[in-house]
Amino acid sequence: MLNKLKSGKKLRIKLGLDPTGPKIHLGRAEQLWKLKAFQDLGHQIVLVLGDFTAQIGDASDKTSMRKPLSLQEVKRNLKEYLPQIGKILDLSKTDIRYNSQWLTKIKLQEMLRLASYFTSQQMIQRRNFKERWELGKPIGLHELYYPILQGYDSVVIKSDVEIGGYDQLFNLQIGRELQKIFGQSPQDIMILKMLPNLEGEKMSTSKGNLITIVDSPREMYGKIMSLKDELIPLYFELATNYPSAEVSKIIKQLNSHQINPKILKAQLAKEIVALYYGRQEALKEAEWFEKTFTQKQIPQDMVTVVLR
Repeated sequence: MLNKLKSGKKLRIKLGLDPTGPKIHLGRAEQLWKLKAFQDLGHQIVLVLGDFTAQIGDASDKTSMRKPLSLQEVKRNLKEYLPQIGKILDLSKTDIRYNSQWLTKIKLQEMLRLASYFTSQQMIQRRNFKERWELGKPIGLHELYYPILQGYDSVVIKSDVEIGGYDQLFNLQIGRELQKIFGQSPQDIMILKMLPNLEGEKMSTSKGNLITIVDSPREMYGKIMSLKDELIPLYFELATNYPSAEVSKIIKQLNSHQINPKILKAQLAKEIVALYYGRQEALKEAEWFEKTFTQKQIPQDMVTVVLR
């Protein structure tokens, strides 16, 4: 990738998002902010919205066969996707694609040809499939086709670089192999750390207990204040624009007990709220939280209910 960046060429940077839920959480936002950095450098961002692949379901990191979404569910989830993405990316400079545009047109003969380049053993050996196989849990045949379909997206858009979380590594590698088959230069891969949810598990729509970028400022601030102490540095690293040197200082402060974790959480909450709602709103919520939960003051905007 370094050679491509040094070449001065305007690169096509791909990210694929399956609309498995109606709201974008901070884990996905991490990837969008990385796209934003490339966009600011003048590269072409290609955002592939998986309205077709979402109906199959990505098996990455899934411990059981997931229920496929209906087309109606996918359309409902997509309804507010672009306004949310527009909080981070400049949509006027983003090439937005829907993979149903080409995946619905693949003939069975072509699909079988693509599948012939891979083996069942390759698919089964990916970590979560291997675990399910050993535990006797079912693995759907449709799940085995998902990496091929996602990889084919890279062929269609001729991506130079694809971004994804660590759980997407297998799928992104399949994309490289398919590009070689079609005579294209294989895309480079940028794998990002995974942001956990508030309990330390993978942040995903199916697991819940997450923070979305359309949570209200108050809800967002409060959720961050409930974060486990050990997750504070990772959230500073992945969910804010804090420099790595500052994150290293935070880790040292926590490990040496130089600072109350609550102070760092308040700082973290302000940074994240400010990213999506502005600094003034973040300061307002910080003041409200301090008065309500630390000073135990009764909020002025509390609703009064009269019982008769």
